[in-house]
Amino acid sequence: MTAKTLRVTTPAPTDIVLTRVFNAPRHLVFDALTKPELLKRWFGARGWRLVECEVELQVGGSWRFVSVGPDGLKMGQGGVYREVQAPDRLVYTESYDDQWVPGESLVTAVLSERAGLTTLQTMLRYSSPEVRDLVLATPMERGVGESYDRLDEVFASR
Repeated sequence: MTAKTLRVTTPAPTDIVLTRVFNAPRHLVFDALTKPELLKRWFGARGWRLVECEVELQVGGSWRFVSVGPDGLKMGQGGVYREVQAPDRLVYTESYDDQWVPGESLVTAVLSERAGLTTLQTMLRYSSPEVRDLVLATPMERGVGESYDRLDEVFASR
């Protein structure tokens, strides 16, 4: 897999795995996932911007994002960190305000580096196959792809 290609797979009935390679060292990708000043520069599909970003990066710590999209549409989400192993691994819960996605999911992000390229593999585990399929039917793949393209732009500007 090359950089700039988002791969989406469904290895289990409740899981979605997103895999993307970035032309940046692992510690920078980890920072981009966890530091508000960086998250505000890339998080969200094109046309969306992160207007609230709170990160308490420790086991048991919470995170909260609010994004504003086209026509002022708002999307809030948050959760609690279960594992923080910088720069290798993050595990956290995720739930959305207003039931964008029903219930809570468990997110596991694993970062591996080889020859200056970092592979980010993110597994999203949902409460049921029905919820997973509901997420797959949304523009999630396009949104994540655009968001990661924006992250590439952040890395290119450093």
